[in-house]
Amino acid sequence: MANFEYKAVNKQGNTSNGTIEADNKNAATATLIKQGYRPLVIKEQKTGFDPNNIKIPGFGKRVKTKDMVVFTRQLATMINAGVPLVRSMATLQQQTENDNFKKTLEAVTKDVESGVSFGDALEKHPKTFSPVYINMVKAGEAGGILDDILKKLATQQEKDASIKKKIKSAMSYPMILIIIMILAFFVLTIWVLPSMTKMIVSIAKEGTELPLSTRAMISLSDFMVSYWWALVVAIIAGSVVFKRWIGTPSGRFTFDKILLKIPILKTVVAKIAIARFARIFASLMSAGVSVTESLNVTADALGNKVIEKELKEASKAVINGQQLSEPLAQSKIFPPIVSQMLAIGEETGQTDTVLLKVADFYEEEADAVIESLAAIIEPLMILVMGVAVGIIAVSVLGPITSLTQNI
Repeated sequence: MANFEYKAVNKQGNTSNGTIEADNKNAATATLIKQGYRPLVIKEQKTGFDPNNIKIPGFGKRVKTKDMVVFTRQLATMINAGVPLVRSMATLQQQTENDNFKKTLEAVTKDVESGVSFGDALEKHPKTFSPVYINMVKAGEAGGILDDILKKLATQQEKDASIKKKIKSAMSYPMILIIIMILAFFVLTIWVLPSMTKMIVSIAKEGTELPLSTRAMISLSDFMVSYWWALVVAIIAGSVVFKRWIGTPSGRFTFDKILLKIPILKTVVAKIAIARFARIFASLMSAGVSVTESLNVTADALGNKVIEKELKEASKAVINGQQLSEPLAQSKIFPPIVSQMLAIGEETGQTDTVLLKVADFYEEEADAVIESLAAIIEPLMILVMGVAVGIIAVSVLGPITSLTQNI
């Protein structure tokens, strides 16, 4: 696929400029004609280096969850009020402040105007709309309940955003302490300790053996003064290697597996994943998506490869004729209560209702664990800082006091 810049005239005689994605120039021309435009100029965008098109990662690209929630809720309200989809999209496009999101909505609106279904139009923009979002919209269109589905999507997005916000809030203070510790380490070892070691060496008598801890601190200080740049390079290189490793399927699977083995942290990861699974799966089921398709879409949306693999294996068991509650009952991640509640839902035909209750329960559980984790980490980090300061004091100030008394 390539991007083509075009200049075209619509049915009202107005000139329009923009870009369109197509396999080739002929396909781009056909798409524009189908959308009601008469192409004047079509040329492929250059892919070479252009300093005017440099974009800094993270700026002007990302569509915030808040923008998505507002868009989804407003679109649901307008459709419920009987406003046509194209008109609703055009209205929301005009009031969107995010330029990237506005361009995406403009492209989606043009596709819908040309006869493409709303779900298929959204599918062309996977960086903005998740597979869960797309599949639920498609199901809502097929069942004629798009407004209800959009309301559920907005609720789901708000729940996800709330959990992420609580995790960030819980980890912000520990991260600040870690940054302070790293900065303090560099300042002490590069500027403070060299002055103190000179003092210790000048006071110590010839043949006097310094304590092991003091000698270790002096060696560390000498290394940092001479090779601090090597440590910085090693940290940066390690970060790059780790990011690339975790970007591979095997690396991500191994990392997620490790997360599920770390005490306390594994509880947080599991509870959040279970809550997301229950809410997303329930929403898809209520929209009329098949069990196997709902499982596969939900598995991809959880963000943990180990749990994703387990759910996709459960999907295979369902295809073979088992109820979903049966493979989940054998799970090492999903607790027995989930499979038991799911079994009740399957028996009564209210799987989506039961799973929403499970989602509410585990979201509350996740909130409680996150709060307790923050309460544990904060004093632990302070303790680590205190121990580090104590070691430095004993290693450096202790010998100075001792040598001074001997003098």
